[in-house]
Amino acid sequence: MRVLIYSRAFLPHIGGLELNVAHLAEELMKRGWEVRVATVTPADGPDELPYAVIRNPAPRALLKAVRWCDVYHQPNLSLRGLWPLLLVRRPWVVSHHSWYTRTDGTISWKDRIKRLLVRFADGSIAVSQAIADDLRTPCTVVPNSYREDLFVPLQGIPRDRDLIFVGRLVSDKGVDILLEALRLLARNGLRPTLSIVGEGPEEPRLRELVSSLELEGQVAFLGLKRDKALVEAYHRHRIAVVPSRYNEPFGIVALEAIACGCAVVGSAGGGLSEAFGPCGVGFPNGDAKALAARLEQLLLDPAHVARLLENAPGHLAAHSSPAVFGRYARILDGAVIRRST
Repeated sequence: MRVLIYSRAFLPHIGGLELNVAHLAEELMKRGWEVRVATVTPADGPDELPYAVIRNPAPRALLKAVRWCDVYHQPNLSLRGLWPLLLVRRPWVVSHHSWYTRTDGTISWKDRIKRLLVRFADGSIAVSQAIADDLRTPCTVVPNSYREDLFVPLQGIPRDRDLIFVGRLVSDKGVDILLEALRLLARNGLRPTLSIVGEGPEEPRLRELVSSLELEGQVAFLGLKRDKALVEAYHRHRIAVVPSRYNEPFGIVALEAIACGCAVVGSAGGGLSEAFGPCGVGFPNGDAKALAARLEQLLLDPAHVARLLENAPGHLAAHSSPAVFGRYARILDGAVIRRST
């Protein structure tokens, strides 16, 4: 089976979608599929990948690649990458990893076109039930995977800190809400430690907020950490906090934290609650008071944290790469079979 994956975002840029596409390509190759990836993301050097990557393809090159494949897959529907199907009939499968809306939640004319076109796909995959409900068109819900080869239990690292945030330091991620929750906890005599892992344009403002809220002794900015350094950082903490202000489509960061032994406190809107599942507790997006209450509950009751983490093996098993991408393979294969009959 030959599959062409058209993903506007791809390696070497690092993000949830980019890593998901790379893992899908690898898993399909393990199953004997031939894989090519087309993307507009430029390379920062030679592509040392086990499959061909077509970067910023000219129209003729993209059309040739579509002719080559047995099935055409788009992680997030791209109008720019859809035109070859007007000339070449191939099964088309699209997976939805984010909302088809503007950042303020309104639906633009492009979003409306995408929502209409997805009804004609030979296969439609949503990474969360929240995404599927928003699309209002039949979808198969297949959650995201995490890197189970990297995010694993480690021995010999003392869990000597309380809270950890991992993510881009931008307003949507809600770190200021978390800092406000720490201020509220301090009123009740609780002063948990917090490590902030990540970089972004909000960092100067967040540092000023830490100072104005008199949290300097509790909060540490650790900068960007990846791979083993990130795994080790998780292992030093008891609770991962994902306080996103907006509705996350999913939330791979929650899976990574759980795999490293952290319970999760996260925003309840969107698909994030599906990501942490029975291994965490939710609170209404943007509600610092509710976040403080959830944190207080877990900080004062370590047995509750332990009970949440008892659910981790089963929850993580459903998000392993073989489990997730095995379902992708069946959907892609099914699209080819249905088109040929």
